[in-house]
Amino acid sequence: MEFRGMNKTAPSGNGLGAQRSSTWKWGVCGLLLLASSINYMDRQTLAGASVRISQEFHLTQKGYGEVEAIFGYAFAAGSLVFGWMADRFSVRWVYGTVLALWSVAGIVTGWASTPNELLFCRGLLGFFEAGHWPCAVRTTRLILDERERSMGNGLLQSGATLGAIVTPLLLPLLFQPGTGGWRPPFFVIGIMGLFWLVPWFLVVRSSDLQAGVKGKGAVEEVGTDFLKVLLSGRMLGVLWIVACINTSWQVFRAWLPKFLQEGRGYSETHSLYFNSAWFAAADIGCLVAGAAVVWMSRGTLSASLSRLRVFSFCALLTASAVLIPWLQRGPLLLGILLLIGVGALGVFPLYHTFTQELSGRHQGKITGVAGVAAWILSAQAHLFLGALADRRGSMDLGLALAGFLPVLAIIPLWLFRKNSRPHPILCH
Repeated sequence: MEFRGMNKTAPSGNGLGAQRSSTWKWGVCGLLLLASSINYMDRQTLAGASVRISQEFHLTQKGYGEVEAIFGYAFAAGSLVFGWMADRFSVRWVYGTVLALWSVAGIVTGWASTPNELLFCRGLLGFFEAGHWPCAVRTTRLILDERERSMGNGLLQSGATLGAIVTPLLLPLLFQPGTGGWRPPFFVIGIMGLFWLVPWFLVVRSSDLQAGVKGKGAVEEVGTDFLKVLLSGRMLGVLWIVACINTSWQVFRAWLPKFLQEGRGYSETHSLYFNSAWFAAADIGCLVAGAAVVWMSRGTLSASLSRLRVFSFCALLTASAVLIPWLQRGPLLLGILLLIGVGALGVFPLYHTFTQELSGRHQGKITGVAGVAAWILSAQAHLFLGALADRRGSMDLGLALAGFLPVLAIIPLWLFRKNSRPHPILCH
């Protein structure tokens, strides 16, 4: 993280692709945005069809929580594997491979005929989807400089919500009546993902994502030991932050359609349309958060303090979820849910920037280890929320607790800013 007292230079990206034109760099960011969209379309298809699937397989709320949990556990395992691979092998090939494999896993889900088969397919999807973030975040770090990364990460993260916006609108067109009518979207959306591979391999060369000569003012990082990075106080802070914000986001992402239908009596169509609007609000929050940091840091505030203030504001928006147990069906409930979406995703581009400032050499492994912390906790949260909902007959309390988690993520940010000192590992 860049805190007070650290290197204030703004080095260029340290990959050979950083020497390419601005048009090329932002074009690659556009491809990353599309990859995030595909990632979330495959993931969000299950949430949109959750009521249909629960009815066909006779799943309780806890049973549905187990389906989401297996995705989280597999994602945690994949984060370690692909985090290491993103640093060790060509990002161009690792990225293309994992995207192809998670698209195939999505297609196969459409053939699941038992709850165990559904769990297995969901596990495969989670494992291979985990490769997206280490590859994508390493790519933005290599091709963008420090001043551009918050915006580049904002585009990357906003792709997730773009896919999530489109999916609820697409599902009603693909659903078929009767048992098994939820299956066609898995086939169609999975096949769509395979088409992304063509522009990726045409536009990006392996040499573009190889480490090159560092820009003026950058610090060489060849001797940095990953273990020192992993055990640093700031890395522990990153693990705490991502565990809090990812758990909050994943709970709302996965449970919102069921909450609206089974908790507040909205129809499937209305819940899907609102789900699309919710992700649109989240997308706005993501882009505005990144742009706000750029705007604020052009004045008297440092980039570090700008990120901290924007992060804190977004976390407070998400904390408005504590009102959910007292809100019934109506405009006020929907308005609060939209504010939660703005805040819940707005923190992510800032978080990715924090991880990029820990170490460039170990970016993939940092993202992978952080993914383990993020997804182990979120998987447990799904199990907890499902069991709590079955016991209380309501999802309200679980959603309220999830919305408060980003506030807890503010704590290490303020602590490290107050107590930070220049550190040779964390200034790269």
